[in-house]
Amino acid sequence: MLSEATVQSLQATLDNLWILIAAVLVIFMQAGFALVEAGLTRGKNVANIFMKNLVDFCVGALAFFIVGYAIAFGGSMTGLGRYFGGDGWFLAGDGVFSYGTLDKFVFFTYQVAFAATAATIVSGAMAERTKFKAYVLYSAVISALIYPVVVRWQWGGGWLFQLDTPFHDFAGSTLVHMTGGVAAAVGASKLGPRLGRYGADGRPRVIPGHSIPLAILGCFVLLVGWYGFNAGSWLAADKVIGEIAVNTTLAAGAGAIAAMTLTWVRSGKPDVAMTGNGLLAGLVGVTAGAWVVNGLGAIVIGLGAGIIVVFAVSFFDKVKIDDPVGAVSVHGVCGAFGTVMVGLFSAKEADGVVKKGLFYGGGPDQLVSQIIGVVSVAVFVFVTAWILFSILKATVGLRVGEQEEIEGLDVHEHGFGGYSNAN
Repeated sequence: MLSEATVQSLQATLDNLWILIAAVLVIFMQAGFALVEAGLTRGKNVANIFMKNLVDFCVGALAFFIVGYAIAFGGSMTGLGRYFGGDGWFLAGDGVFSYGTLDKFVFFTYQVAFAATAATIVSGAMAERTKFKAYVLYSAVISALIYPVVVRWQWGGGWLFQLDTPFHDFAGSTLVHMTGGVAAAVGASKLGPRLGRYGADGRPRVIPGHSIPLAILGCFVLLVGWYGFNAGSWLAADKVIGEIAVNTTLAAGAGAIAAMTLTWVRSGKPDVAMTGNGLLAGLVGVTAGAWVVNGLGAIVIGLGAGIIVVFAVSFFDKVKIDDPVGAVSVHGVCGAFGTVMVGLFSAKEADGVVKKGLFYGGGPDQLVSQIIGVVSVAVFVFVTAWILFSILKATVGLRVGEQEEIEGLDVHEHGFGGYSNAN
């Protein structure tokens, strides 16, 4: 029979191995984002899109290592430290939850994967007309400053975690996805729409993506990576991760079916790209409550997100925020929706972490905290992203010239085309 010390050592090894695997899965989501974005845009910009997703991770990892991690997890949990953290650079800070059985470097690797995800969401909404140098600067700032402050507020033990009923975002519907979605909305608004996107009457014109197969392949890659995103957020290798994985699966399937059905009813044909976005919307929606909801809650959240994303895409078209891939709708709108739904569908209660939702006899306390968290993060990211993009627009410039946009960013920004004879 194994001694208790041996069992604990084996468990720690399994925990570290699982979280490192989960980190790799989340990092691989960068490939999924690149494929979705490339597939839903034109072939003359495909190299630029892959370059942005590559640089998101590379620049973001360095920025998060140098300063972002310390803001998110270092410093005092009182005073200004509740809001801004900060206690040195280069992996400074122990985290309010410590690391449990996790090695500090494994924990960082997992967290940096999330930082890169928040940054790369913006790429799709700003596709086909953004200067590459401006995008690189944006990516560094959100990874070093904006995203880490938001993480500090909850995962780093800050003021949202210290509410009487703590705000609950298990794996990042708000902290990661809505943060990226709000920043994406600001960036797309500052850029303006692509040439030819809207007619003289103001109505949107369809600019078809060059490869639906690439886009749907990207959705599958993201689905696979999301098991690391959600189940990995348990930060341990035990049977709970199976329950989280099932909730993730159910919400993804429900989101895709809802979006497919709605587009089928509205237009007479099931829209392939929107079905893919419905899958992603369901995943984004359930991420906040992946641990606390049951299977029924996961299905309802997925269905709601799949329906909402269709109408959200139409809404942003009407207000002329040109988002080629629907990133604002999928990540921003559905991230907020899924986070608020924890206040209704949470089926679990853990002291100092989460209460049961309104539909499970827990009263309105958790719902109120969820709304406070969503609104505060949205306002903070909107203001800081607006300042950031305004500075970039006034200095290095945000948008390429008209000729560069017409001929494609691949040649003008990088010196070669992603494809031969791309258009």
